[in-house]
Amino acid sequence: METSLLPAYITHADCARHEMGADHPECPERLGAINDMLLVKGLLDYMSPYDAPLATLEQLGRAHASRYVTELLDASPVTGYHRVDPDTEMNPFTTTAALRAAGAAVLATDLVLSGEAPTAFCCVRPPGHHAERGAAMGFCFFNNVAVGIRHALAAHGLQRVALIDFDVHHGNGSEDIFRGDERVLMCSIFEQGIYPFTGDNATGANMVNVGLPSRSGSDKFRDAVSQHWLPALDAFAPELIYISAGFDGHREDDMGNIGLLESDYAWVTQQLMTVARRHCQGRVISCLEGGYMLSPLARSAAAHIQVLIGAD
Repeated sequence: METSLLPAYITHADCARHEMGADHPECPERLGAINDMLLVKGLLDYMSPYDAPLATLEQLGRAHASRYVTELLDASPVTGYHRVDPDTEMNPFTTTAALRAAGAAVLATDLVLSGEAPTAFCCVRPPGHHAERGAAMGFCFFNNVAVGIRHALAAHGLQRVALIDFDVHHGNGSEDIFRGDERVLMCSIFEQGIYPFTGDNATGANMVNVGLPSRSGSDKFRDAVSQHWLPALDAFAPELIYISAGFDGHREDDMGNIGLLESDYAWVTQQLMTVARRHCQGRVISCLEGGYMLSPLARSAAAHIQVLIGAD
């Protein structure tokens, strides 16, 4: 692999083979919509493409219970679907897609920490932030960012890693995995009173949770970032920042009702890049989470990536 100073764009065709039935919102077309928008805007010209590898059992085991990993892989159906919760199903290609999605976060970690890429975006699915240490839920099987973070801690020896989650839904899985881990600061903003109905009471001192009421809009979102996230991040001084990048808080996405716009995703990314330049040499890794209406998803992801890669 040639060394490149371009930001990394990590994806894999296997991620589009996982599907959970007709009309399911977490559909394969999500990745195509993002990729097409990046092509139209010319942003892929500023990024180096990489195929997501399969995460190993060792890498998964740092974030998930080994028995859970084994049972999930064994549950893969030969045909049809296997339901793991009311909203989440496996088809014959799901486990491979999930292994690619988690492996993307591992590869991104290696690329960024080795200096081969300044930042990285993992355009993968299934998403991950609802996956707990021992349970799949909410469209998620393996917690992709958690696997990446634990790889950074274990394989690269980092001591302080920040996880930022701006998906409209609280990242209960990430909180379950990292609660009490002083090496990880998790900052999240989410809509109160919607799935998974958690987050209002932080479960550890390393959690900065901000629940926003329905229809809060841009100003309250930006105020929460400025008043809660940024001071905590500066005090923590992370060596690397991960983003659980969910775009379902957009006002055109019916999964939530906060009412954000593309400009809000660009703005919050700029705030995080400023923190990263101050504390961790600009090193940021972003992994796709939610966002289910294809047009606002694609526009919002492009706005986020444009700032992430410094093409704004």
